[in-house]
Amino acid sequence: MATFIRRTQLLRYGARIFRCQRCYTTDTPKITTHYTIHPRDKDPRWKGVDMERFEDEADVVIVGGGPAGLTAAIKLKQLANEQEKELRVCVVEKASEIGGHTLSGACLEPRALNELFPNWKEMDAPVTQEVTSDKFYLLTQSTRIPMPLLPGNPIQNHGNYLIRLGNFVRWLGEQAEALGVEIYPGCAASEVLYHEDGSVKGIATNDVGIAKDGSPKESFERGMELHAKVTMFGEGCHGHLSKTLFKQFNLRENCEAQTYGIGLKELWEVDPAMHQPGRVEHTAGWPFDRHTYGGSFLYHLGESEAPLVALGIVIGLDYTNPYLNPFQEFQRFKTHAGNIKLFQTGKRIAYGARALNEGGYQSIPKLTFPGGCLIGCSPGFLNVPKIKGIHNAMKSAMVASEAIYETITDENKTSATVGLDPVSYEDKIRASWTWAELKSVRNVRPSFHSWLGLYGGLAYTGAIHYILRGKEPFTLSHGAADHAKLKPAAECKPIEYPKPDNQVTFDLLSSVALTGTNHDHDEPPHLTLKDDSVPMARNFAIFDGPEQRFCPAGVYEYVEKEDGNGHRLQINAQNCIHCKTCDIKDPSQNINWVCPQGGEGPAYNGM
Repeated sequence: MATFIRRTQLLRYGARIFRCQRCYTTDTPKITTHYTIHPRDKDPRWKGVDMERFEDEADVVIVGGGPAGLTAAIKLKQLANEQEKELRVCVVEKASEIGGHTLSGACLEPRALNELFPNWKEMDAPVTQEVTSDKFYLLTQSTRIPMPLLPGNPIQNHGNYLIRLGNFVRWLGEQAEALGVEIYPGCAASEVLYHEDGSVKGIATNDVGIAKDGSPKESFERGMELHAKVTMFGEGCHGHLSKTLFKQFNLRENCEAQTYGIGLKELWEVDPAMHQPGRVEHTAGWPFDRHTYGGSFLYHLGESEAPLVALGIVIGLDYTNPYLNPFQEFQRFKTHAGNIKLFQTGKRIAYGARALNEGGYQSIPKLTFPGGCLIGCSPGFLNVPKIKGIHNAMKSAMVASEAIYETITDENKTSATVGLDPVSYEDKIRASWTWAELKSVRNVRPSFHSWLGLYGGLAYTGAIHYILRGKEPFTLSHGAADHAKLKPAAECKPIEYPKPDNQVTFDLLSSVALTGTNHDHDEPPHLTLKDDSVPMARNFAIFDGPEQRFCPAGVYEYVEKEDGNGHRLQINAQNCIHCKTCDIKDPSQNINWVCPQGGEGPAYNGM
């Protein structure tokens, strides 16, 4: 009965975010009104408000219902069920439904899935379209040059499957629930909780019912606390809680800073006569210059009756020109002579974007700490030259789950802290095929940093990596963090982008409309600024406001002041698609992405 009450309360909490809430206007000059910047204990409007939180306890709490989080939950329950042990595993997911925030290319290497469910083909998994042809091209502005895929080239896709990752994640959620995992969508983890000894105690879900000016509404309700012996963080790239753990436990002491990319994707229904199910195309080169790391993917899907194509580009966020606009580069890419015919008779049905880790082997942090661990893309297990991370995310989750299960069930083992530290995870992941894979390609991404840029990277991948198979006696560095590589606008040339034709290319706002994004208009913007004066004083003055270009959802705008005297920054938080690019690329590191109310953000359908 107690468990039923807990579940009911969690589900009710997730549902309350959809309440209708009153309109709000304010004359305050503040941009940021969030309590993480303006503490409520110093705000008289909060005096007397009940701040008590309901508490619940599990054996393991998992933050994030993506491939890593759900794989971890499944593996934990598999181990417990095999030994007939009780193990309460809870997954909290900020999207309103499992898979709602999931976006990837996606080409799945089934190695980890084979280990998790050897009979997955008999389990109606939405993994049906095997790769049938594999092409790689170097683009110039007018031509595309076929490039050979030598044996052992990491980008080869023989034996892989083209999937819609959101559908796959939903299927994983069904398998997890069938094993007894408790899954709570619409519950956003907003805070890491700690024991008095400093170990992680669990997480708290976010409060709801706060007005845009930061004051409590009549509908205010405190979030819940979920305590656990071990908390697993599988939030994806640049997780809002994981980034606090890096600082709290100094997890990056012995690794390089993470480097990132932004991936933008569209889903198209194309002419059946031009559809080739299973065909894979990747490109490098145009529309990027040789010093901008980037490429494209085009996958002819085959899991539905409609002839669907997944198209996208990935741009390294270490680019230097503040005038570069990833969304506009994506639109321009479709106009290439080798692409445009496919889309002129097609229909765009979906759009989305997400940041991704590109640091690989050099940037993997310490993975465990007292009370928890990092899995999947939170620490960064993407294989960049392979353009794949799902299999490594799943494998890291499986290995971590084995370590956690051993730690929890070992009755003879003592712990120095209340929160348990699954230390064997570090050894297990280093002994796994994931570690060997990432180590073998460790120099491919940083090889693009030479003065040759793109051509040096292609030469390295096609020659040195091919000959040595990743056994080089050296490891190249990624260099400075991405935000530090942006040059002042005065040193760069503005980029002119063509206007959209609304047939092949589109404007930003009509694209964002396809994401199904929704946020309460009357809540504090979750794109917070540490200092409200910095955008105009530094970002606009020196870099010409790059936020308004690197954001793929039109969240940041520099608009003319009402009195015509200069500009001001306007944050359209309702547009945010939770890609985290702003938190990463802001040259002043003044933007801090915090979690909005659970259930908000994009509503991707099989992206």
